[in-house]
Amino acid sequence: MPLVPGLVVIFLALVMPGLAASETAPGRSVEDLGYVAEDTCAGCHQKEQHAWSDSDHAWAMRPASSASVLGDFGNRTFSDGAVTARFFERDGHYWVETEGEDGETGTFRIAYTFGYSPLQQYLVAFPGGRLQALTIAWDTRAPEEGGQRWFSLYPGERFAPDDALHWTGRYQNWNAMCADCHSTYLSMNYDAEADSFATTWQEQNVGCQGCHGPGRDHVDWARTNSDDSGDYPGAGDNGLKIDFEAMEGQEVVETCAFCHSRRQSLQDGQHVQEPYLDKALPATLRPDLYHADGQIQGEVYVYGSFVQSKMAAAGVDCLDCHDPHTTELLVQGNGLCLQCHNASPPERFPQLAAGDYDERSHHRHPPESEGAQCVNCHMPDKTYMVVDPRRDHSFRIPRPDLTLATGSPNACNDCHDDKSADWAVAAIDDWFESPRRPPHFANALSAFRRAEADGFLRVAALIRDTKAPAIARATAAEHLGGFGPRAGSALRSGLLADDPLVQAYAANGLAQLPESDRVNWLRKQLAEDQPAAVRDQALRSLAGVDLSAFPEQDQPRIRALKADYEQRLWSLATLPGNRLNLASYLQREGRPTEAIEQYRQALAMDPFFVPARVNLATLASEQGRIGLAVETLTEGAELDGLPDADRGHLAYLLALALVEEKRPSEALPRFEQAGALNPGNPRVAYNHGLVLAQMGKVPEAEQVLGQALARHPEDHGLLNAMIYLKLQQGHLSEALAFARKLKAAHPTDQQVDRLIRDLSARVGG
Repeated sequence: MPLVPGLVVIFLALVMPGLAASETAPGRSVEDLGYVAEDTCAGCHQKEQHAWSDSDHAWAMRPASSASVLGDFGNRTFSDGAVTARFFERDGHYWVETEGEDGETGTFRIAYTFGYSPLQQYLVAFPGGRLQALTIAWDTRAPEEGGQRWFSLYPGERFAPDDALHWTGRYQNWNAMCADCHSTYLSMNYDAEADSFATTWQEQNVGCQGCHGPGRDHVDWARTNSDDSGDYPGAGDNGLKIDFEAMEGQEVVETCAFCHSRRQSLQDGQHVQEPYLDKALPATLRPDLYHADGQIQGEVYVYGSFVQSKMAAAGVDCLDCHDPHTTELLVQGNGLCLQCHNASPPERFPQLAAGDYDERSHHRHPPESEGAQCVNCHMPDKTYMVVDPRRDHSFRIPRPDLTLATGSPNACNDCHDDKSADWAVAAIDDWFESPRRPPHFANALSAFRRAEADGFLRVAALIRDTKAPAIARATAAEHLGGFGPRAGSALRSGLLADDPLVQAYAANGLAQLPESDRVNWLRKQLAEDQPAAVRDQALRSLAGVDLSAFPEQDQPRIRALKADYEQRLWSLATLPGNRLNLASYLQREGRPTEAIEQYRQALAMDPFFVPARVNLATLASEQGRIGLAVETLTEGAELDGLPDADRGHLAYLLALALVEEKRPSEALPRFEQAGALNPGNPRVAYNHGLVLAQMGKVPEAEQVLGQALARHPEDHGLLNAMIYLKLQQGHLSEALAFARKLKAAHPTDQQVDRLIRDLSARVGG
């Protein structure tokens, strides 16, 4: 995603219509919440202020001016295929001429800059309190690095104005996508009914109070405790909400985590001093974000990688490597790692083995070479936003053996890309007589992703593996949710885990279990001492359960929790996925009319958002509104630009809906479309063949099923359908042949045993 996490729209009525700063609306002011003016800290902390002033945090967001705009607005034109923009100055302001949301070329004033290294984005104000980020950015790197140029964040691609990825679309919206991490105490103040924002902040960028919390108590302490010289005592409670020097490693990491993680926000407006899991639910190691072994794939912002590492488990934190005010590394090169990984490890980390790690005997590469740099083997990088390489913070040992087992990349072949993973495995075997290759959660996650026969058993074992990182166990819990009641025992063990992240995903996974189990098992997860992330996921699983199922003394509190949860869902319904969360909750609560409307709103934000389209069509069908289901699926099946697999799936569902509506002739071309676009799904051919047979088109049915069996020769449904066709025609010998194929493919199927006996007796063979 090109937007840096934290892009949001602001309510600054002084300059831009619909934007305003340094206030909260409605409700308590930032002063009531303990915040002080943004320049207050500089009076005493000049050194820290100077270090911060040119940092990523200080540049997070600034009004567009000659002091902040780094791009060339000297009437420069950029073109990348069908995407064209002209950047220029006029009347002391910065402007861009490009395609607007109506498809026509327009001229738009730049309101804010966003970030500064290695690229800078630009924000434009729109009605409804929106700020939108241009998808053409300025490369701030030096010319010798390829910088000082305009470039597209989506090279070679063009998005239509009605596409959510167009620069005026929902996924380029600052308010919903990025703002809460680029400003201090930001509140979107979103009106879900009007789909508008009245966004506010305490400080436009990430200032002192963005990391240390509201500063009034600290200022009061300083005024009370200073002597005539202006010095302050170094001990005792200094009024800081977040005092990093007094915190344990995990506390430091979780303080930084909200902005440096891929996560789902649980509330609008967050204070840094609030516990991480009270304001966010971190993403798991999902296939679109991470490789099976946990290496970065999507744009995940460090936290999910770091918590997998042995360093995190040992208590290492962000500030052991990064200066808190400049955000730069404390030491360049291998010296950074050698702070701890040396002949005399620090007392803080007694588990570190003593030794000299900057020697060829360890890294096996020529000194000072790229291969001798710690980060290149233990923190391989991936480039995002075209020009921004970011390092994997899981600090893993290179494991080319896992490449062979799971398809995950490895650092050896990242450099030696002309060699195979087998070669890398052999090289490591040659270096070390007994290389360290401990069991890894990658094998379980890979088995699930590849739908291997033992995938369920592997992820069920992973959720119980207390030696695995909590985020891997939480991933197992998320996957187990798709197995229904079969996964009950494993998910129950997840609820009993020590880590709240595992509990949260286990709680959500219980939604398909019987009501009595959910009520009995999830009462603990609703307790006051549980993080909000755990309570919210329990509430999702309990949606639709009548309050009378709970003890009478618990009912008022649960009613209040549900009301608060729903209110927060409305306040966060800014993106298609968030609307989907709201709609699915309303559906499970037994409010189908409201759910249908919210699924429609999700599709209005992004017509390509397939989960909302599928859910809307399914719910409409369940409500007897087949016309709405057909309309929804027809629109999706004809969407240009939708991936073939998705369009094929929608065409398949459309065909089934048409059959249900007694329109089989119209369903046939949709079955054909689905089969062509998604040949990997044998259920398409199965239903297509049966519908043809019911219409009396038996030869066509045999052809469809036969072609599918050539691709899926052991599919249970296809073989059964072919047996049905042969029996329907009285071709008993051919039916028997297919029954024997079914038995060979599925030897535990007892029904086919009886069929074979019966057919054998009738054909005499």
